[in-house]
Amino acid sequence: MRIQALLSGQNGLPHPERVLGVRRIDLSSAQLASSENARDINRDIVLELIRFRQPVSRVELARFSGLQPSTISIIVEQLISERWVREGAVVRRSRGRPSTMLEVNDFLVTFALDIRPDRAILAVVDLTGRFLSRETVMTVSDPELALKHIIEKMRLLQDRHVDKSFEGIGVSVPGRVHPETQRLLLAPNLHWQGFDIKSALEEGLNLQVEIDNDANACLLSEAWSGRLAGVSNAVLVAVSEGIGTAILSGGQLHSGYNGLAGEFGHIPIDLAGPVCGCGQRGCWEMAGSSRAALQSYRELSPDNPSIDIYGLLRLAEENDPIAIEAVTRQAHAIGRGLRLITAALSPELILITGEITSVWPRFGSIIQRELELAVLAGPPPRLETAGDGESARLRGAAAILLQQHASYHRSTHYPRNERRLPSDAIPVLR
Repeated sequence: MRIQALLSGQNGLPHPERVLGVRRIDLSSAQLASSENARDINRDIVLELIRFRQPVSRVELARFSGLQPSTISIIVEQLISERWVREGAVVRRSRGRPSTMLEVNDFLVTFALDIRPDRAILAVVDLTGRFLSRETVMTVSDPELALKHIIEKMRLLQDRHVDKSFEGIGVSVPGRVHPETQRLLLAPNLHWQGFDIKSALEEGLNLQVEIDNDANACLLSEAWSGRLAGVSNAVLVAVSEGIGTAILSGGQLHSGYNGLAGEFGHIPIDLAGPVCGCGQRGCWEMAGSSRAALQSYRELSPDNPSIDIYGLLRLAEENDPIAIEAVTRQAHAIGRGLRLITAALSPELILITGEITSVWPRFGSIIQRELELAVLAGPPPRLETAGDGESARLRGAAAILLQQHASYHRSTHYPRNERRLPSDAIPVLR
């Protein structure tokens, strides 16, 4: 997938040579084999500029993007007719003609669904990434029953936001998804392998559904926010019940031959370690996940078996020695796994998301020191946090849908022409 990151130049304006990825796309290159591709990329540029710079005029869009004013006018009219963009206030300046400002259309919203092993978080998200509603549904092991409860809650949210147009559902899952069928290929912590989440939601709500891995969703969220501006090679590590990773390589979200690239959490780092849900022994996530930290705490303090990860982290902040030891073990394990990632991919940036980021000031240095041991030459990757994960997964889930149907991102797995929606479903940018 092409991760769009508008890079800033002086005064916070996009650098004229950098509008997509890490550099301006050369429209004469062999990669842009058709005029349709060029139109798509120009549309990407304009739509993202409007989203980041709104309210913005057509004249400003031409200046920011380097596109001809006539091209801007054609693209803007298309975006308005397809309801992605609307005209706002008319601004009169001291010189020149009045300008009609443009902004994304907040009439359009998406459902974002983040499915976890024990719960599902639902959100209504507008095109700027703003949450209009957020709800939690406790799930059960039976996926059919769990989806029934989720659909019921989504219908209530539709009734609550009857003044909005729901454009589809983006779904984040703790596992890997088949690039064509979108069925779960690997989800050891969810145990829904093979279940057709997509069809169940589409039939229940009559909305288009797109599904992807939760780590990929978090990385898309970072791109959507503009945080990846200027970054072409990065890895996001999502630490929660398990450990998932998303790989940005050359400005592309890398999924591998069969959609399973990035399963570093299931690389064994301790052959004598506990058996993982994937069937192997001593996987990285069995030492570095939140679940592993809880297991360490329970082994060290068997009198408090019902504590959850948030309670454990609170105890660590309150200087409970057993909690500190459990989280310290987790931090060392995370750092050791990052050595594998660094040796394999040599990213310029590693982002950590998940519950452990809430205690980063205390335990982040442990991970940093472990990471630095992996560097054979040159500086180590930058190590930064990306929040607790839930909001990132939800915004990323919305972006999963928009990447297919609003030109925010490109997927190497799903060429747009092969996955076009029915013309009467939602607006599709062509």
